[in-house]
Amino acid sequence: MAAILEKHELRDLDWQTALLALVIAFFGVWQIHNALPTESYWSKQIIGIGIALVAFIAVCFTDYRRLIDTAPVFYVIGLFMLFLVLTPLGVQVNGQKAWVRILGLQFQPSEFVKFPTVLMLAKYFGAKKGGVLTFKEMLIGIAIFAGPVGLILLEPDAGQAITYFPILAAMFFLSGIKVRYVVLSVVLAAVMIPAAWTLGIKYGKIKLYQQERINAIIDPDSVDPRGFGYHTIQSTITVGKGGLAGNQGDTDTSQSVLKFLPEPQTDFIFAVTAENTGFIGCVSLLLAYAILLSRMIAGARQSSDRAGMLVIMSIVCGMVFQIFMNVGMALGVLPVIGVPLPLMSAGLSAILSTFVAIGFVVSVKLRRFVN
Repeated sequence: MAAILEKHELRDLDWQTALLALVIAFFGVWQIHNALPTESYWSKQIIGIGIALVAFIAVCFTDYRRLIDTAPVFYVIGLFMLFLVLTPLGVQVNGQKAWVRILGLQFQPSEFVKFPTVLMLAKYFGAKKGGVLTFKEMLIGIAIFAGPVGLILLEPDAGQAITYFPILAAMFFLSGIKVRYVVLSVVLAAVMIPAAWTLGIKYGKIKLYQQERINAIIDPDSVDPRGFGYHTIQSTITVGKGGLAGNQGDTDTSQSVLKFLPEPQTDFIFAVTAENTGFIGCVSLLLAYAILLSRMIAGARQSSDRAGMLVIMSIVCGMVFQIFMNVGMALGVLPVIGVPLPLMSAGLSAILSTFVAIGFVVSVKLRRFVN
């Protein structure tokens, strides 16, 4: 590959952004090892990072405009992958059928399809010449968005489906949505969410465990601490144990090592980070995220076209939302819905999709002076 790359491309590559993403990813490997030192999650994560780096380099040195031009192909392939989850090829893990196993490889399509969905929306909205969004344009955007989200909800995986909404919101906002539509959306949400909650409970569409996860936040004392409130309670205990500087190496009393904290390598990796590195480590991690996101936003500002900017800002909004949700879950202020922490949580699908997204940002920066 290096033989076909021009020297100026290598020199102009945004190595700082790539290095920062790698630092966060390997910090995540360290925390995964701290959480489950006797299991192989951390070693598998290193392999996943290696695969993700190959994809990252491939995307970096691919003209991002070609990726946007071929967005319909990626989008259709993504929908097909999501459809496979609903077939016998779908794999159930922890009571949830959201994975596919093909040729011995198991992956989560909802993570992979996020990026093609962003590309497809950016291709459509990026073609706008200016002005505010029309109602028709909004409906087309919603239709593009509804394809993957609808299939994800059929799995059902509400946690992953929710992570798609900031993408659409960013697309609408940056494409010039009318203020009255924003106000209307807020009013409708304020009316429909309580109504949907009430009707969902009445007709059994909202399961008991989903109700209890909300109740665990609103009224923790009303939830069985050994049942539906267990995840939230154990996570807050784990965070509290870390104190200022953490309890690194104290495996005798570790919440995750002793198996009190569920899914410490994925959903509650931030709680593990708090336990091992304390307040100082958590603040340092959030600062690293802030720097990474600011560099990505700088890439959006440097984009030579509208579509590139839309892709980057949608990726940024999606990452901010996931960080907010995952940290909120760990701190017990948001319901447990299974949202991974970008670059930190274990899982090939998540780490690969995140590095591909960051690779796109680097590709845009690399071609900022190209018309």
